[in-house]
Amino acid sequence: MERMNLPESLESERLLFQRLRYEDAEEIFYAYASKAEATRFVSFATHKDIKDTRTYLRYAKNAWDMGLDYAYSIRLKESSQLIGSYGIINEMGRIQFGYILSPTYWGNGYATEACLLLTALLKTQRGVYRIGSFVDQEHIASIRVLEKSGFVCEGTLKRWIKFPNQDNTAKDCKVFVLP
Repeated sequence: MERMNLPESLESERLLFQRLRYEDAEEIFYAYASKAEATRFVSFATHKDIKDTRTYLRYAKNAWDMGLDYAYSIRLKESSQLIGSYGIINEMGRIQFGYILSPTYWGNGYATEACLLLTALLKTQRGVYRIGSFVDQEHIASIRVLEKSGFVCEGTLKRWIKFPNQDNTAKDCKVFVLP
């Protein structure tokens, strides 16, 4: 597998992105990881305490170091306030990504800004041949983010995943890719 050459930090017009750090634990926990509203459509369980967040950050550090999974904090440029994160999984050149924001910051275009910047970066990476994401078909806001970011819906995966923060029902997910 070819390792991606991603910077540990970068910025867009309004946002700063930085490789997740242990020091981010408290901000992550309180901004989104402990909020059921924020974690409803993600693949990890809502964090019950700060230990859950620290465990995740240990994973994030090791995965980045091994070139498997790259996770960035998303911060407001004007205040350095942590508002979310963006994760990139490299499956031998097939990229899957996801993002999460604090509900306080929903509806401001931050997720779209993050997607546009990071997918532009991913397109420059050697060995990357596909960039995509899947989303619960009920998550209309995230579907809009992907569409505004230039992704097209390839189809629907029936009963694709059980999100840990929803009931135990397998959910249909839409698959989005960059054309």
